[in-house]
Amino acid sequence: MGNITLTMIKPVAVKNGYTGKILEKITSAGFRIQALRMLRMSKADAEKFYEVHKERPFYGELTDFMSSGPVVAAILEKENAVEDYRKLIGATNPANAEEGTIRKMYATDIQANAVHGSDSDENAEIEASFFFSKKERYKQDGNLI
Repeated sequence: MGNITLTMIKPVAVKNGYTGKILEKITSAGFRIQALRMLRMSKADAEKFYEVHKERPFYGELTDFMSSGPVVAAILEKENAVEDYRKLIGATNPANAEEGTIRKMYATDIQANAVHGSDSDENAEIEASFFFSKKERYKQDGNLI
């Protein structure tokens, strides 16, 4: 089991002012933030990040949406990070998400589902490296990873 996962607070959640509430829910669940940044992904960045979905019918809409406004990307650390974070965020479709999950609380629909979360330990490292170099990741004591 890995100890990191990547999250992105998606453009609609940032626009709606949920960034602070979502980060509070994450840290209250025992996750520590190793790295954090707000940025606007270009269409090319979004296409590269979601390249795994290139053949899916929703790829164009997804990459348009993810490049439509700023996102907040963060590397989260916790033992069993990927699985625990997936439980915290809830089902991709907020209509199916359990009460109290991030997506149930802050998502508007299946595409604007408030947050991204890595789906495997391997993808967590790939996704974390997409946004952050090793020089930008910090231990709890403030030293570089």
